[in-house]
Amino acid sequence: MFSPPSTTRERTLKTFLNRVPQITLVFWLIKMMSTTVGETAADYLQFNMHLGMNTTLTLMSGLLVAALVAQFAVKRYIPAVYWTVVVLISIVGTLITDNLVDNFGVSLVTTTLIFSIGLIVVLGVWYALERTLAMKSITTARSESFYWLAILFTFALGTSAGDLFAEHYGLGYGPSLLMFAGLIGLVALARYAFKLDSVIAFWIAYVLTRPLGASAGDLLAQSPSHGGLGLGVTGTSEVFLVIIVALIIYLSVQQRRRKLVTEIA
Repeated sequence: MFSPPSTTRERTLKTFLNRVPQITLVFWLIKMMSTTVGETAADYLQFNMHLGMNTTLTLMSGLLVAALVAQFAVKRYIPAVYWTVVVLISIVGTLITDNLVDNFGVSLVTTTLIFSIGLIVVLGVWYALERTLAMKSITTARSESFYWLAILFTFALGTSAGDLFAEHYGLGYGPSLLMFAGLIGLVALARYAFKLDSVIAFWIAYVLTRPLGASAGDLLAQSPSHGGLGLGVTGTSEVFLVIIVALIIYLSVQQRRRKLVTEIA
């Protein structure tokens, strides 16, 4: 049986050694839906389950730590483990912002500024140590640690920015969704038409998909009197979780097939 060229072998090996997924359409679909789940699940646990802000934050933070331990233990990208961390970090990021705003009285303008600075600092230190922020370079525990810290800041920042425009400035969920979708479209245009650096485009888009998903979640879940469609946080969370699980199963099957092809070759 013919072996693939060495460059193909090296590319395949790097893919399996990498701790995070390749950036594809499915990646962005799951990411956006996980942000929606983060918004609706946080509300569901706090209000529908009557857990309250502090209990929900403590519970979800504990689950996130456990998921991160599992993610670092496997030392490679496994779809089910990776996306579990993303969903949990989405919920925790939402709760951190909500806690600062609702319990400590910090304004959304301030939280947006704080999380923006925090994200810039994390990315700056990461780049200073690793000399790259590219997803294909996340093959060590140190680079992955910076990656997840940056992801946490993007979710907290996205929550603040989304609420800032939709609620504080009174833009509303639908117009906010369209605004952030338009901004993501501009990033895509800058990337493919004007050759914006792919790493810069990725991180900008990653931040923007958080308020996009949150606006979609609020639009679907909130009552019509609050500018939503009235589907409720339970129904919205369940629908998106089912889709996320289906896509994760698809990714797991595809990964297994690629691995078998490589082993046979």
